[in-house]
Amino acid sequence: MVRLNKIYTKTGDAGTTGLGTGQRVRKDDLRITAYGTVDETNATLGVVRQHLSGHPGLDAKILRIQNDLFDLGADLCVPDRGEKLEFEALRITEGQVTRLEAEIDEMNSELKPLKSFILPGGSPASVAFHVARTVSRRAERDMVSLAAAENEPVSAAALKYINRLSDYLFVAGRYVNDRGKSDVLWVPGQNR
Repeated sequence: MVRLNKIYTKTGDAGTTGLGTGQRVRKDDLRITAYGTVDETNATLGVVRQHLSGHPGLDAKILRIQNDLFDLGADLCVPDRGEKLEFEALRITEGQVTRLEAEIDEMNSELKPLKSFILPGGSPASVAFHVARTVSRRAERDMVSLAAAENEPVSAAALKYINRLSDYLFVAGRYVNDRGKSDVLWVPGQNR
């Protein structure tokens, strides 16, 4: 259970923070960067939700994804280095990945296939989804960098989840654009 009685602790004043294991690391550590960008992704989804009043079902799904992103942050905060912990660490599961895939397929089934790349545009909700998509791609790059570092494990399920999430956000951006009718298409070389 999480209990936050005091918001500031002063323990990070020297530029370090604690992982879920209690280990202190620098605030610019790859692991902190990775789950910090996951947190940024979550915040952008809060902005997305402000534009989903006409899409209550999608809003509920985005709320669930926000909770998943806290799970992902918790997963990254407690690296699985094979050590015995005094608690059960929260981990992203394949089931969470599968749920994203099913919802992507469901939304995509109502869209016409793309014949061009699209520009972030159309409705405010779509633009917000595209901003969230780009932040989630940055989170993915940060997680891949972390996973490539020595003794810095990141689970396969966590990497799949963040990869699928950006796909989800792309499709959701099209979905809220009148099922893709208001997409803004890229015209290669238009301004030469």
